[in-house]
Amino acid sequence: MKFFADTANVDEIRELAETGLIDGVTTNPSLIKKSGADFKQTIAAICEIMPGPVSAEVAATDAAGMEREGRRLAEIAENVVVKLPLTIDGLKACRRLTDDGVMTNVTLCFSANQALLAAKAGATFVSPFIGRLDDIHIDGLILIQEIRTIYNNYAFRTEILAASIRSANHVRECALIGADVATAPPDVLKALASHPLTDKGLETFLKDWASTGQSVI
Repeated sequence: MKFFADTANVDEIRELAETGLIDGVTTNPSLIKKSGADFKQTIAAICEIMPGPVSAEVAATDAAGMEREGRRLAEIAENVVVKLPLTIDGLKACRRLTDDGVMTNVTLCFSANQALLAAKAGATFVSPFIGRLDDIHIDGLILIQEIRTIYNNYAFRTEILAASIRSANHVRECALIGADVATAPPDVLKALASHPLTDKGLETFLKDWASTGQSVI
Protein backbone atom coordinates (compact mmCIF):
# COMPACT_ATOMS: atom_id res chain seq x y z
CA MET A 1 0.00 0.00 0.00
CA LYS A 2 1.19 3.50 -0.82
CA PHE A 3 0.93 6.30 1.73
CA PHE A 4 0.23 9.89 0.63
CA ALA A 5 0.37 12.84 3.01
CA ASP A 6 -2.82 14.89 2.88
CA THR A 7 -1.48 18.36 3.58
CA ALA A 8 -0.20 21.51 1.91
CA ASN A 9 2.22 22.29 4.76
CA VAL A 10 5.68 22.14 3.18
CA ASP A 11 7.46 21.67 6.53
CA GLU A 12 5.27 18.70 7.43
CA ILE A 13 5.86 17.14 4.03
CA ARG A 14 9.63 17.60 4.33
CA GLU A 15 9.61 15.91 7.75
CA LEU A 16 7.57 12.95 6.50
CA ALA A 17 9.63 12.64 3.33
CA GLU A 18 12.74 12.16 5.47
CA THR A 19 11.22 8.97 6.90
CA GLY A 20 11.09 7.42 3.43
CA LEU A 21 7.62 6.09 4.25
CA ILE A 22 5.42 8.35 2.11
CA ASP A 23 4.99 7.95 -1.62
CA GLY A 24 3.11 11.11 -2.58
CA VAL A 25 1.05 14.10 -1.46
CA THR A 26 -2.54 15.20 -1.90
CA THR A 27 -3.73 18.78 -1.57
CA ASN A 28 -7.08 20.49 -2.00
CA PRO A 29 -8.37 24.09 -1.89
CA SER A 30 -9.15 23.83 1.84
CA LEU A 31 -5.61 22.68 2.65
CA ILE A 32 -4.13 25.45 0.49
CA LYS A 33 -6.28 28.00 2.33
CA LYS A 34 -5.15 26.59 5.68
CA SER A 35 -1.48 26.88 4.65
CA GLY A 36 -1.94 30.56 3.75
CA ALA A 37 0.61 30.17 0.96
CA ASP A 38 0.53 30.83 -2.79
CA PHE A 39 -1.07 27.87 -4.58
CA LYS A 40 1.29 27.33 -7.52
CA GLN A 41 4.40 28.13 -5.51
CA THR A 42 3.32 25.64 -2.86
CA ILE A 43 2.74 22.89 -5.42
CA ALA A 44 6.15 23.58 -6.97
CA ALA A 45 7.84 23.44 -3.56
CA ILE A 46 6.10 20.17 -2.67
CA CYS A 47 7.13 18.63 -6.00
CA GLU A 48 10.76 19.46 -5.27
CA ILE A 49 10.58 17.60 -1.96
CA MET A 50 8.41 14.70 -3.06
CA PRO A 51 9.28 12.86 -6.30
CA GLY A 52 6.06 10.83 -6.16
CA PRO A 53 2.59 11.96 -7.27
CA VAL A 54 1.44 15.36 -5.99
CA SER A 55 -2.26 16.12 -6.46
CA ALA A 56 -3.22 19.71 -7.28
CA GLU A 57 -6.88 20.57 -7.77
CA VAL A 58 -8.51 22.67 -10.48
CA ALA A 59 -10.94 25.46 -9.58
CA ALA A 60 -13.03 25.57 -12.78
CA THR A 61 -16.31 23.66 -12.97
CA ASP A 62 -16.72 23.34 -16.74
CA ALA A 63 -14.85 20.74 -18.80
CA ALA A 64 -12.96 23.23 -20.97
CA GLY A 65 -11.93 25.30 -17.97
CA MET A 66 -10.80 22.25 -16.02
CA GLU A 67 -8.78 21.04 -18.98
CA ARG A 68 -7.05 24.42 -19.35
CA GLU A 69 -6.25 24.66 -15.67
CA GLY A 70 -5.16 21.02 -15.58
CA ARG A 71 -2.66 21.55 -18.38
CA ARG A 72 -1.27 24.61 -16.60
CA LEU A 73 -0.87 22.66 -13.36
CA ALA A 74 0.84 19.80 -15.19
CA GLU A 75 3.46 22.29 -16.41
CA ILE A 76 4.60 22.95 -12.83
CA ALA A 77 6.33 19.57 -12.52
CA GLU A 78 6.28 16.12 -14.09
CA ASN A 79 4.86 14.53 -10.94
CA VAL A 80 1.79 16.78 -10.67
CA VAL A 81 -1.50 14.88 -10.68
CA VAL A 82 -4.44 17.00 -11.81
CA LYS A 83 -7.29 16.67 -9.34
CA LEU A 84 -10.78 16.88 -10.85
CA PRO A 85 -14.27 16.67 -9.29
CA LEU A 86 -16.38 13.61 -10.02
CA THR A 87 -18.90 15.36 -12.25
CA ILE A 88 -19.72 14.81 -15.91
CA ASP A 89 -17.56 17.80 -16.80
CA GLY A 90 -14.80 16.51 -14.56
CA LEU A 91 -14.93 13.14 -16.31
CA LYS A 92 -14.75 14.81 -19.72
CA ALA A 93 -11.67 16.75 -18.68
CA CYS A 94 -10.21 13.59 -17.16
CA ARG A 95 -10.55 11.70 -20.44
CA ARG A 96 -8.89 14.48 -22.45
CA LEU A 97 -6.03 14.96 -20.02
CA THR A 98 -5.46 11.23 -19.63
CA ASP A 99 -5.35 10.77 -23.39
CA ASP A 100 -2.53 13.34 -23.49
CA GLY A 101 -0.52 11.57 -20.79
CA VAL A 102 -1.45 13.80 -17.84
CA MET A 103 -1.94 12.00 -14.51
CA THR A 104 -5.38 12.56 -12.99
CA ASN A 105 -7.09 12.11 -9.64
CA VAL A 106 -10.89 12.12 -9.75
CA THR A 107 -11.99 13.28 -6.32
CA LEU A 108 -15.15 13.59 -4.19
CA CYS A 109 -16.23 10.03 -4.98
CA PHE A 110 -19.09 8.78 -2.83
CA SER A 111 -20.48 5.80 -4.75
CA ALA A 112 -19.31 2.71 -6.59
CA ASN A 113 -21.08 3.92 -9.74
CA GLN A 114 -19.04 7.13 -9.66
CA ALA A 115 -15.84 5.11 -9.25
CA LEU A 116 -16.81 2.97 -12.23
CA LEU A 117 -17.16 6.10 -14.37
CA ALA A 118 -13.80 7.42 -13.17
CA ALA A 119 -12.12 4.21 -14.28
CA LYS A 120 -13.90 4.37 -17.64
CA ALA A 121 -12.61 7.93 -18.04
CA GLY A 122 -9.06 6.65 -17.55
CA ALA A 123 -8.34 8.28 -14.18
CA THR A 124 -4.95 7.50 -12.67
CA PHE A 125 -6.52 7.64 -9.20
CA VAL A 126 -10.05 7.78 -7.81
CA SER A 127 -10.55 9.27 -4.34
CA PRO A 128 -13.47 7.82 -2.35
CA PHE A 129 -14.07 9.83 0.83
CA ILE A 130 -14.43 7.48 3.81
CA GLY A 131 -14.76 9.94 6.67
CA ARG A 132 -17.38 12.12 5.04
CA LEU A 133 -19.57 9.07 4.44
CA ASP A 134 -19.08 8.04 8.08
CA ASP A 135 -20.24 11.54 9.04
CA ILE A 136 -23.66 10.84 7.52
CA HIS A 137 -23.84 7.36 9.09
CA ILE A 138 -22.81 5.41 5.99
CA ASP A 139 -19.86 3.01 6.36
CA GLY A 140 -17.22 4.47 4.05
CA LEU A 141 -15.20 1.27 4.15
CA ILE A 142 -17.99 -0.59 2.36
CA LEU A 143 -17.49 1.79 -0.56
CA ILE A 144 -13.79 0.90 -0.72
CA GLN A 145 -14.73 -2.78 -0.75
CA GLU A 146 -17.27 -2.30 -3.55
CA ILE A 147 -14.83 -0.36 -5.71
CA ARG A 148 -12.11 -2.98 -5.17
CA THR A 149 -14.48 -5.73 -6.33
CA ILE A 150 -15.59 -3.81 -9.43
CA TYR A 151 -12.06 -2.86 -10.43
CA ASN A 152 -10.88 -6.44 -9.99
CA ASN A 153 -13.81 -7.72 -12.06
CA TYR A 154 -12.71 -5.70 -15.07
CA ALA A 155 -8.97 -5.28 -14.46
CA PHE A 156 -9.27 -1.49 -14.34
CA ARG A 157 -5.90 0.18 -13.84
CA THR A 158 -7.25 3.17 -11.90
CA GLU A 159 -5.83 3.11 -8.38
CA ILE A 160 -8.12 3.38 -5.36
CA LEU A 161 -6.88 6.31 -3.29
CA ALA A 162 -8.73 6.11 0.02
CA ALA A 163 -9.28 9.68 1.23
CA SER A 164 -10.89 11.54 4.12
CA ILE A 165 -9.13 9.13 6.47
CA ARG A 166 -9.64 10.01 10.10
CA SER A 167 -7.78 7.31 12.04
CA ALA A 168 -5.13 4.61 12.02
CA ASN A 169 -7.98 2.07 12.04
CA HIS A 170 -9.19 3.48 8.71
CA VAL A 171 -5.74 2.87 7.24
CA ARG A 172 -5.65 -0.72 8.52
CA GLU A 173 -9.08 -1.54 7.17
CA CYS A 174 -8.28 0.00 3.78
CA ALA A 175 -5.12 -2.10 3.60
CA LEU A 176 -7.08 -5.26 4.43
CA ILE A 177 -9.64 -4.47 1.72
CA GLY A 178 -6.93 -3.78 -0.84
CA ALA A 179 -6.98 -0.03 -1.45
CA ASP A 180 -3.94 0.95 -3.48
CA VAL A 181 -3.26 4.19 -1.62
CA ALA A 182 -4.23 5.78 1.68
CA THR A 183 -3.93 9.53 1.95
CA ALA A 184 -4.07 10.88 5.48
CA PRO A 185 -3.09 13.92 7.55
CA PRO A 186 0.45 13.80 8.98
CA ASP A 187 -0.78 13.11 12.53
CA VAL A 188 -2.67 10.02 11.37
CA LEU A 189 0.35 8.73 9.44
CA LYS A 190 2.56 9.19 12.50
CA ALA A 191 -0.01 7.42 14.66
CA LEU A 192 0.51 4.25 12.61
CA ALA A 193 3.82 3.75 14.42
CA SER A 194 2.34 4.18 17.90
CA HIS A 195 1.42 1.42 20.33
CA PRO A 196 1.45 1.54 24.15
CA LEU A 197 3.17 -1.84 24.39
CA THR A 198 5.99 -0.58 22.17
CA ASP A 199 6.46 2.41 24.49
CA LYS A 200 6.35 0.19 27.57
CA GLY A 201 8.78 -2.34 26.13
CA LEU A 202 11.24 0.36 25.08
CA GLU A 203 11.12 1.92 28.52
CA THR A 204 11.94 -1.45 30.11
CA PHE A 205 14.77 -2.18 27.69
CA LEU A 206 16.37 1.23 28.24
CA LYS A 207 16.12 0.88 32.01
CA ASP A 208 17.73 -2.57 31.94
CA TRP A 209 20.45 -1.41 29.57
CA ALA A 210 21.30 1.58 31.77
CA SER A 211 21.71 -0.77 34.74
CA THR A 212 24.46 -2.68 32.91
CA GLY A 213 26.67 0.39 32.72
CA GLN A 214 27.71 -0.55 29.19
CA SER A 215 27.91 1.49 25.99
CA VAL A 216 27.09 0.45 22.43
CA ILE A 217 29.91 2.59 21.05
